[in-house]
Amino acid sequence: LQERGLEDSSCTAGFSVMIKESCDGMGDVSEKHGGGPAVPEKAVRFSFTVMSISLLVDDEEEEQEEKKEPVIIFQEPKPNSEMSCKPLCLMFVDESDHETLTAVLGPVAAERSAMKCSRLILSIGGIPRFFSFHFRGSGYDEKMVRDVEGLEASGSMYVCTLCDSTRAEASHNMVLHSVTRSHEENLERYETWRTNPFSESADELRDRVKGVSAKPFLETHPTMDALHCDIGNATEFYKIFQDEIGEVFQKTNPTREERRSWRAALDKQ
Repeated sequence: LQERGLEDSSCTAGFSVMIKESCDGMGDVSEKHGGGPAVPEKAVRFSFTVMSISLLVDDEEEEQEEKKEPVIIFQEPKPNSEMSCKPLCLMFVDESDHETLTAVLGPVAAERSAMKCSRLILSIGGIPRFFSFHFRGSGYDEKMVRDVEGLEASGSMYVCTLCDSTRAEASHNMVLHSVTRSHEENLERYETWRTNPFSESADELRDRVKGVSAKPFLETHPTMDALHCDIGNATEFYKIFQDEIGEVFQKTNPTREERRSWRAALDKQ
């Protein structure tokens, strides 16, 4: 704060805390020897990482100027490290069990919603400071996103957690797609799935809700860990490998027959 010419006593409000949420299965944790209690043989860990703490200075003189960037008080140097990832909840449950996962993480989701709509007051240096919290659910893999967002499992015809593409659509459009799904839309689709307001058949209703079959209870942030993205990345790498086989960097305009021979050589690998 002193580097920015700010007085410590005047900085009481405007502190913002960015938190990254992570939740993933830990695999088989069954007891190999002895007769332990009858608990599920799989575990799930919900954890969080404090990514940054910033201060947005609210000054009357600065309101007339351009929007000023916030002052970074703290920024996690290793956000993906296990050392900075703090476990909040460790539960013996299969990550595919949506009902049990909802029951266990329900209080966490409720506390999260309450923190988003409130401010924390801490006395630091004898002065009360006001902190607001922002959450980014970016530490979920595709399987966990499907669980917490109420989507069908990975075998569903709706292959992507970011858009409404089906397997047939994704096979024809493997690269170009956009993020169209959202947590609010998934909640609306779940209500449609639950109430069936248009009295549609099971297939028609499933087509309307685009693979939503359970109630979403945690909001996630769109990430690249989605099957549709994997298909697009694989397509791009396939083209790169073809060019490497044909040593395109030494040629200007390879013919179609040459590219076919490179593709055939790559398919044999």
